[in-house]
Amino acid sequence: MQRPDVLVLGAGGTIGAAWMGGVLAGVAAESGIDFAACERIVGTSAGSMLAADLLAGVEPRAAGEPSAANGAGPLPAEDEAASALLLMSGAAQSETGSDDGERLRERAARVGAGLASLAGSSLAPVALSLGRGPGALVRAAALARMEPAQRSLDDLGARIARHALSWDGRLRVACVERARGRRVVFGAPGAPDATVAQAVQASCSIPWVYRPVRIGDVEYVDGAVWSPANMDAAPAGRETHLLCLAPMGGPLGTRERHPAVRAATTAALRLETLALRRRGVHVTVVVPEPADAGEHACVTGFRQGRALGRAV
Repeated sequence: MQRPDVLVLGAGGTIGAAWMGGVLAGVAAESGIDFAACERIVGTSAGSMLAADLLAGVEPRAAGEPSAANGAGPLPAEDEAASALLLMSGAAQSETGSDDGERLRERAARVGAGLASLAGSSLAPVALSLGRGPGALVRAAALARMEPAQRSLDDLGARIARHALSWDGRLRVACVERARGRRVVFGAPGAPDATVAQAVQASCSIPWVYRPVRIGDVEYVDGAVWSPANMDAAPAGRETHLLCLAPMGGPLGTRERHPAVRAATTAALRLETLALRRRGVHVTVVVPEPADAGEHACVTGFRQGRALGRAV
């Protein structure tokens, strides 16, 4: 496998970050590829955190080592009942086993499944690319109906701030304006001013679970509200090689995702792949494979990464 020109790291919570870290470590072990040397890296939600770590020199974790998500701050762990598009399980994690926790998980599943459908509602690749059209209006309406959250990802923001990264043209971080439902890609030309830490924190701020992040006069939420990967936001043209890791496109560990999540993720990935291939981009999308019972997502990812690294 050759090093991709563009690396896209999708949403997937703590477990998704572990899987992606395993994939990258597996590829590197087999081929020696340094993903931090990619020309561009696009990150959404947990993928933005991993992208910032890569550019700061934090190496992906190999199978058997502590997950790259450890120490990442309070990103939500995946919950089977609430593993819909925005990984709403974090809201119920502290209440597991209680009646309140059960109600939270059920509610999270309903909200997440609804947003999963919204994520797949873009009518054409051009709507995805421009951040316009009915999809943004529907998202804005859904976000406006959500109850405000009290939890924050300030710890994550502080950790990323310690990397002291600047926008040097390599990193793109996908977020969504809460009020308008419009995608904003920080690091892209014309994007609003923000620090890398602010952008990553915003991209990980799951609505209803975490408070939106205010940057200037605008509140931003998780980039997965728009797309589980935001591949079409990649600065890629003809003959560019793009590798996308999409944790939400398959099972992680022994848990199957909500059918609405899998369907919405698959639809979004297909639309974005089509848009990119129309530009002449060579696209490779990797999703988690089914795992053995009790196997950690990082181990699954490492095995997949080694196989990918051997591919010609």
